[in-house]
Amino acid sequence: MTTVRAAVYALLRSRGVTTVFGNPGSTELPFLQDFPDDFRYVLGLQEAVVVGMADGFAQATGTTALVNLHTAPGVGNAMGAVLNAAANHTPMVVTAGQQVRAMMTMEALLTNVDATTLPRPAVKWAYEPPRPEDVPAALARAFHIAETAPRGPVFLSLPMDDFDVELDEAGAAAARQAARRRVSDATAAAGPAVEALARRLDEAVNPVLVTGGSVDAEGAWDAAVALAERRGLPVWASPVEGRVGFPEDHPLYRGVLPAALAPLAKTLEGHDLVLVAGAPVFRYYPYVAGPVLPAGAELVLLTSDPGEAARAPVGDALVAGLRPTLERLTELVAKADGPPAGGLRRPAERPAEAVTEPMSAVAALAAVASAAPPDTLWVNESPSNLQVFRDLVRVGRPNSFLTTTGGGLGFGLAAAVGAQLGRPERPVVAVVGDGSAQYAITALWTAAAYRAPVTFVVPANQEYAILKWFGRFENTPGVPGLDLPGLDLCALARGYGVTAHRATGPDDLAALVAASTAAADGPVLIEAPITTVPPSL
Repeated sequence: MTTVRAAVYALLRSRGVTTVFGNPGSTELPFLQDFPDDFRYVLGLQEAVVVGMADGFAQATGTTALVNLHTAPGVGNAMGAVLNAAANHTPMVVTAGQQVRAMMTMEALLTNVDATTLPRPAVKWAYEPPRPEDVPAALARAFHIAETAPRGPVFLSLPMDDFDVELDEAGAAAARQAARRRVSDATAAAGPAVEALARRLDEAVNPVLVTGGSVDAEGAWDAAVALAERRGLPVWASPVEGRVGFPEDHPLYRGVLPAALAPLAKTLEGHDLVLVAGAPVFRYYPYVAGPVLPAGAELVLLTSDPGEAARAPVGDALVAGLRPTLERLTELVAKADGPPAGGLRRPAERPAEAVTEPMSAVAALAAVASAAPPDTLWVNESPSNLQVFRDLVRVGRPNSFLTTTGGGLGFGLAAAVGAQLGRPERPVVAVVGDGSAQYAITALWTAAAYRAPVTFVVPANQEYAILKWFGRFENTPGVPGLDLPGLDLCALARGYGVTAHRATGPDDLAALVAASTAAADGPVLIEAPITTVPPSL
């Protein structure tokens, strides 16, 4: 006879999901019993770190990650990271143990009393199967929902006594059928709609393309490049995106749009048609009053997310798969006579700086950018330095940059570990602020335990610099809790088993990054004391 446990592992194998990210508790032990040799269990020491690692893994590999948490307390600990995963459109199946069915009604210890409510609204779907026999079908459904647009995390609550239940012949057959099913939604927009958009692009005097992270996530990078080149479209990156949707070293690339109403509209002045692909219209923070678009401009949004289409404040929208729609659009538009005015926006020339202690953020990140290999997969969670980073690190290939669009800290360290476990053939460099690092510091233990050769660079300014900038912008003086004196990142890293260095200057930092990314014998943390460079709009 086939048990529920055996059917679950067979279903996971059928989907190629053989890595489980987790932090086990007593309610998860029955699922993990006799853990199969062909599966890998990645242990995180805190549940938010577990979800963050799975987030990085799923995004780096383009697959759906499987997470196993501990009933209600574990889900509660993980919720900040689940919110980030939802904002990132990360396909993820989050499971959590549940008390045995015989004691759920009496709310025995570790009963998740309202299991399907707890993770909402961060998840697309939350479910607790009514019978043990329904677990395989529920798990299959969870994968289908996580992987269809808009992609994102889903949640299953699984009573701990379900896994030893034996399926009868009909139940086993149903489990096999569930494992075989696949759902695909990569369809192009309707022909007439794409043809109408092509005509609008051809008729526009000065159209512009704005790309978002979903272009990268949906494998539409080459399609976006082909459209921009054929029509001669200047390209801006949508603000606050977790991935890069267009090569930043391309002659048509102009930069990242500001994340505020008035300056964004001003940046797009002179364009009569704005085509946004794979991003919301638009993701703003902070509030600077102004129009969404400059006068005389129209907008069309291409997205696979119906919610993004519905809530866009202006313009028309096509809801469809990005790659097939962009490919068809490229076939239909007329070829441009020549390149658009302007050219690749390069960082302003900066005067040579004297080497100081601490070094400037510009000097530190320039050193990191110069020393990292061309095929680096970058992870960034240094909010006050992100603008400088995007100026200095020009991502020129797909699937090479991850940050979070959710706004919650704790993504960087964990996601970098998950990304490296998913893409071990690529060097992974994580630039994470000293404040941000504390939210997921236990990820360093996982990096050391699994010998993940991540290079963690910590620009340390001993403060929440981004909050100080917002304080000045919002005119809120006298806010407490914005300084972080006394953190010793190297000591913390060594305590978790990670090799650590403190860079003494840009040359030393570059040498340390070059050496770390060339090696493959485990993680290295490099603390780089810096001064603060406030961002600007």
